[in-house]
Amino acid sequence: MTARTLMVQGTTSDAGKSTVVTGLCRVLKRRGFRVAPFKPQNMALNSAVTVDGGEIGRAQALQAQAAGIEPTTDLNPILLKPNTDVGAQVIVNGRAIGNMPAAEYHQYKSVARKAVLAAHERLAGRYDVIVTEGAGSPAEINLREGDIANMGFAEAVDCPVILVADIERGGVFAHLVGTVALLSPSEQARIAGFVVNRFRGDPALLESGVRWLEEYTGKPVLGVLPYLRGLNLDAEDAINRERNDAVQAGALKVLVPVFPRISNHTDFDPLRQHPQVDLQYVGPGMSPPPADLVILPGSKSVRGDLEWLRQNGWVEYLERHLRYGGKLIGICGGFQMLGRTIADPLGLEGPPGESPGLRWLDFETILEAEKQLRNTHGALVLGNAPVRGYEIHAGVSRGSALERPSAVLEGARPDGAISDDDRILGTYVHGLFEAPDACEALLRWAGLRDPQRVDYMTVRERAIERIADSVAGHLDMSTILGLLA
Repeated sequence: MTARTLMVQGTTSDAGKSTVVTGLCRVLKRRGFRVAPFKPQNMALNSAVTVDGGEIGRAQALQAQAAGIEPTTDLNPILLKPNTDVGAQVIVNGRAIGNMPAAEYHQYKSVARKAVLAAHERLAGRYDVIVTEGAGSPAEINLREGDIANMGFAEAVDCPVILVADIERGGVFAHLVGTVALLSPSEQARIAGFVVNRFRGDPALLESGVRWLEEYTGKPVLGVLPYLRGLNLDAEDAINRERNDAVQAGALKVLVPVFPRISNHTDFDPLRQHPQVDLQYVGPGMSPPPADLVILPGSKSVRGDLEWLRQNGWVEYLERHLRYGGKLIGICGGFQMLGRTIADPLGLEGPPGESPGLRWLDFETILEAEKQLRNTHGALVLGNAPVRGYEIHAGVSRGSALERPSAVLEGARPDGAISDDDRILGTYVHGLFEAPDACEALLRWAGLRDPQRVDYMTVRERAIERIADSVAGHLDMSTILGLLA
């Protein structure tokens, strides 16, 4: 039996496609369907390592959890990780094949299309339903030729489409009507209905607009999803800068600089929701305030982002921060910055060359062609706290600082480093704050006297259930199930 495919597209980026797909996957799982999420092409710097040892967008890993399945590379066959304003690393079936400027990738789409359709076909043989997420907007005129991310895919597999728009942005009716108007007649016919997302207030105030939209387009509004306050889930790219309203007095102050090519900032989602942590992202033009802990995040262009740190006064800030007793953590690319040098002889992340690091830890890093991808587990040296996470890095680090590791992973493999004065910690492990014991140990090391234990996996599962309840309660599920009949 071949799976039925339903596609969720959006009028804009961040319209709520990922959230709707997540909710639909859980609702269909509740109803007994074998369901899988799918995203043909994703452009994101937040990624996850799959059970088959590849790399996909983090949103698809989250959707796999909602569907109750293990994430595999088939869920996201094409992943683009931007490393410049005009180019990206191209990952096909979980493996990096190289960097391409946008024009070159446009020519490569015919090859990428084959990978997309092959992955979809493999999923179709194993599941009852495939809930597919589009990318950006289907109405991007300049990207329509050879499209594999939106209507090009929907036409190829002949599936119905639900179009989502975010009313929070304003202009929701213009977004929906304008998007439909820019599609071809066959693509317009493929749209089975609309979903209005993130509505606040009295739904009765929207009724006249909904009736007009249905009459004008001849297509039903399948539901209006309410704004879910405090909903925090793995983002594909956009950083959620909302401060936690529930932060307690005396909370640990944590800063994260927002690099131009910051990656896997989902590492900090557990801290953003911790009641004893006041987490703040600091971007360009912002003056970093005093903090207890600063975390240098992952980066898709480590040498370039390190130069950005220098140009924006962060080195002087961090020197003062450490001098007055603050703590510093570097994760993956942020860890590499803490060493003596970072060399990229193959030009994997930019022009070939070598850059001086911050030189606070005694090691060097060389970027090598084969990216290291693995799910991992072990224990921090801080209280032997169990830790579980994943590694995604091309850099290989060597030096005496690594003789004092921050963690020992499976197979007695040392990871990272801790400075002799115990103020600086580095690691290659992403997701280390998701493990309750590891998060507690790190917060205590950073200066929090009595950290509360927070199980982020439980928090994430509750968020999935909350989305599913909203989808089940506010969307016309009988019509949606009819599309899958």
